[in-house]
Amino acid sequence: MIRVVLPANLRVLAKISGEVEVPVEGEATLGAVLDALEARYPVLRGTLRDQVTRQRRPFIRFFACEQDWSHEAPDAPLPEEVAAGREPLLVIGAIAGG
Repeated sequence: MIRVVLPANLRVLAKISGEVEVPVEGEATLGAVLDALEARYPVLRGTLRDQVTRQRRPFIRFFACEQDWSHEAPDAPLPEEVAAGREPLLVIGAIAGG
């Protein structure tokens, strides 16, 4: 099980509280985690990545083990600590403006 921490607005949308756990079949990659998250919470489809291109939304960031994974390939293996469920994958809504 992969632990995922979502931003408050997406937790409200999906009607969940706290972090969630999603099962990932095979290798734990960012793409596999997002697939599992969207399968378990269909209302999140299109909020983290485009439904057609599957590219990350511009103001969404992913962090694993205190490192930014936002620009990593979707099939890159996540760190062992995240894959084993010892550390969560953090989904952060970036802030922009001036």
